[in-house]
Amino acid sequence: MPEPARILIVEDNEDLAFGLRTNLEVQGYEVIVAGSGTDGLDLAKRTGPDLIVLDLMLPGIDGIDVLRKLRSAGAAMPVLILTAKGEELDKVLGLRLGADDYVTKPFGLMELMARVEALLRRYGRDESGLQGVYRFGDIEVCPQAREVIRANAPVEITPKEFDLLLALLQRGGTVATRLELMSEVWGHSSAVISRTVDTHIAELRRKLEPVPAKPRYIVTVRKVGYRLLTSMERNL
Repeated sequence: MPEPARILIVEDNEDLAFGLRTNLEVQGYEVIVAGSGTDGLDLAKRTGPDLIVLDLMLPGIDGIDVLRKLRSAGAAMPVLILTAKGEELDKVLGLRLGADDYVTKPFGLMELMARVEALLRRYGRDESGLQGVYRFGDIEVCPQAREVIRANAPVEITPKEFDLLLALLQRGGTVATRLELMSEVWGHSSAVISRTVDTHIAELRRKLEPVPAKPRYIVTVRKVGYRLLTSMERNL
C-alpha cells in the first residue's frame, strides 16, 4: 500500500496545532507537529514532508526565515502559510519567497482542508498519498508529472486547467458542484459562483474533447456542476 501524504504543521499555538493535527489525521494524512521555527526547519529537513502548514509568527526563527531557508536549500514541497489579519506585507513576502498559498486567521477548518487537498493534488498527491495514471479515451493524465497526453502527443494545459481536470477525475464519475471546484482549485469559499469554472471547463473541452460543442467526457449537470464520464482505469 502506498504511504499517506505526510504533512508538517509548524505552529506554536498548541490548541490550534492539536485541532489541525486531529482533523488532518482523520482525513488519512500522516501529521508531524513542530512548535517553533527552529524545530520546524529541522523536521522539514529530516522527514521530507509532502506539504508544510507554516505559521509566520513563531518563536525562534519566524516563518518567513523558515521559508527562506527551505527554498534556499532547494526544498520544493508546497507550503501553505498561516497569516494574521494585518500581516499583508508578510503574506506578500511569503508568496514571493515561494509559498504556494495562504490562509488568514481566523480561518474556517473546511477552507484550510480544501486548500491542503488542492495543493497536494497540484503536486501529484491525493489525500491518501496515492499516485498513478488516469486514462480515458485516447487521453492519459499523469498527476506526478502534471502531464496530459492525447493520442500520444502532449497537450498544452495551464496549471489551473490541470488542477480542475484532476479534481473531476478523482471523483470517479460523481458530480462536482461549481462551489466545490472553486474551493478546491482556486481556494475560494464564497457563495458567489464565478464564471471562472465554466471558462476553464470550456478550455478543457476544446483541448480534450473530439467535438467540444458536444462533449463526450466532461459533461454539464444542469444547475449543479460537472462530471467526467469515463471508463476510467487507474494504474497504481
